[in-house]
Amino acid sequence: MDAPKTGKDTESTKEKIPCESRMRSILKGLSWRLLATMVTGFIAFFWSKDVWLAVKISLIEFPAKFLIYYLHERVWTQVPLGTIRNLNPLGNK
Repeated sequence: MDAPKTGKDTESTKEKIPCESRMRSILKGLSWRLLATMVTGFIAFFWSKDVWLAVKISLIEFPAKFLIYYLHERVWTQVPLGTIRNLNPLGNK
């Protein structure tokens, strides 16, 4: 385990709330949606045995769920719940 930081170390280190850029949220959304859409397409094909129905479901599902995921990510970047913050803004002086 790391030793606790002394007051001197804490003063020189500025702690920031972790945040993600919009581009990172978009890239995460795209990679997740590609994987999830393929799974949805396979399930739709397995269930219906109709390739075109599976493709149509995937084409509708991808943009709808991507938009929902992106908006969800952006809302969560504004929620401090679960982030580590410096509760003493003046440091350990």
